[in-house]
Amino acid sequence: MTQVADIALKVRSKNAGPFWVTVDVFCGTPTAYHQLRNALKTEAIAALYHQPTQLLKRFDIPSLNVIKFSFPRPVIQGHRTDRDMHGAQWSTLLAELEV
Repeated sequence: MTQVADIALKVRSKNAGPFWVTVDVFCGTPTAYHQLRNALKTEAIAALYHQPTQLLKRFDIPSLNVIKFSFPRPVIQGHRTDRDMHGAQWSTLLAELEV
């Protein structure tokens, strides 16, 4: 089965402040963008990150061939139970998602 990382140019995640994480899907081409835009359902991404659908923010940016998802961090950045200070590990879940 094909994974998001097989289609996208790059999938990365980072902090969007101390309370949110953003996952960016850089598609590279308009064809890849349209394929992933149609395949990545907001409800499925919310379930992947254990978020209520109404808290997941989705940004489709066709002029850049980018799809972004933002959601609240499970713990505030820097909290003693925070295992990903920079929010960089969240992208792996989406990159390995089968489409």
